[in-house]
Amino acid sequence: MATANLRTLARFTDSLSFLYLEHAVIEKEDQSVAAFTAEGRVSLPAANLSTLMLGPGTRITHAAVQVLSGAGCVVVWVGEDGLRHYAAGQNKTRSSAGLERQCLAWAEPARRMATVRLLYEMRFQDPLPASMTLQQIRGREGARVRDAYRDLAQQHGVEWTGRAYRSNDWSSADPVNRAVSASNAALYAVTLSAVHALGYSPGLGFIHTGKQLSFIYDLADVYKMTTSVPAAFEAASSTVPKVESRAREIFRRRAMEARLLDQLSRSLVRLFGPPSPGSEVQAAQQLLQDLDGAVPGDLWDPSGNVSGGVQHAGDGS
Repeated sequence: MATANLRTLARFTDSLSFLYLEHAVIEKEDQSVAAFTAEGRVSLPAANLSTLMLGPGTRITHAAVQVLSGAGCVVVWVGEDGLRHYAAGQNKTRSSAGLERQCLAWAEPARRMATVRLLYEMRFQDPLPASMTLQQIRGREGARVRDAYRDLAQQHGVEWTGRAYRSNDWSSADPVNRAVSASNAALYAVTLSAVHALGYSPGLGFIHTGKQLSFIYDLADVYKMTTSVPAAFEAASSTVPKVESRAREIFRRRAMEARLLDQLSRSLVRLFGPPSPGSEVQAAQQLLQDLDGAVPGDLWDPSGNVSGGVQHAGDGS
């Protein structure tokens, strides 16, 4: 693959998937960070972590955020058990090339439809007939999801009556639905870290639209039935009192076994194409500029981009 030698992709795909913390204080410790909880101090592998999810009762210092950002770890502020997404910090991606390709695919109707079909094909693992309409594709996807839930319920001996989730009445949901919500939230966080790390927009969705995480839902749906949903049913089949925590633990293991970060990276390349030649060098140069201060990027010009900050008066001055 054309991106195999890009250090940015290699660094991301070799990372740990995510870590969820609540009721903790995160501080800088030497060149990394540590979390302090009621149980004691825990060192966090900032350089090898793709996503840090901060739940209720967490505090983080400015110095710790600086270390995590420099290491390329996306910090995400979430609700209890990671079930709500409030905000996300920026990592060290400096190139807008991926975002520009995503915008082109989104803005042109024919390219957007082609991307929608490709996203569905990635779920089915088989090409879709050219004659199949979008409504027919959605019907086929609905049947696939229903069958997957039914099969997982039978496999794990869990009663399944359908997906039910009310954010204002969380405790009324049965254990398997709470587990599905928790593991899906973890999948969304990991997907968000991939989209951020590789320079795409989480809100510019193709199948989903109108939400700040529309594209995250598009991409996460490709992997739900092989990672987060099976993890939820496995967790619900146990007798642990905190099914949400167990679901996240199992999902983390499945994500590592499936090399989910690598799969997400490859999916983004498949959707929007590999980075253009020299993009890695440009990103490195932009990083050096950013370290010097608020230096602007290139300026758009019909004949080709020109260096930022340079005034062109037409007379060579």
